[in-house]
Amino acid sequence: MTDPISHFGRKAQIESASRQPVAKGEPRTLAPAAGEATRAAAPATDELRLSKVAQQVMQEPEFDRAKVEAIKTAIQQGQYPVDSRRIAENFVAIEKMIKG
Repeated sequence: MTDPISHFGRKAQIESASRQPVAKGEPRTLAPAAGEATRAAAPATDELRLSKVAQQVMQEPEFDRAKVEAIKTAIQQGQYPVDSRRIAENFVAIEKMIKG
């Protein structure tokens, strides 16, 4: 098992692999680490391709811009209705959810 933070188990596997017994007179060679061979073969740049649907979704806003502007204008002019009781009830409900 490998520790996901320190990769301790992986280091032990690499070290034990490099300690393979060799016959007398043979040169000792170390095996490359697991990721070394694949790094050399990896492409130099990454590429991301989005589907047509994903491109369309990213270009179109997910909200009604005209409605948002109308609400902003109403708030600035003091004409947006605020129900303080409903706001207070929602705050109480949130507090109850937090406390469990």
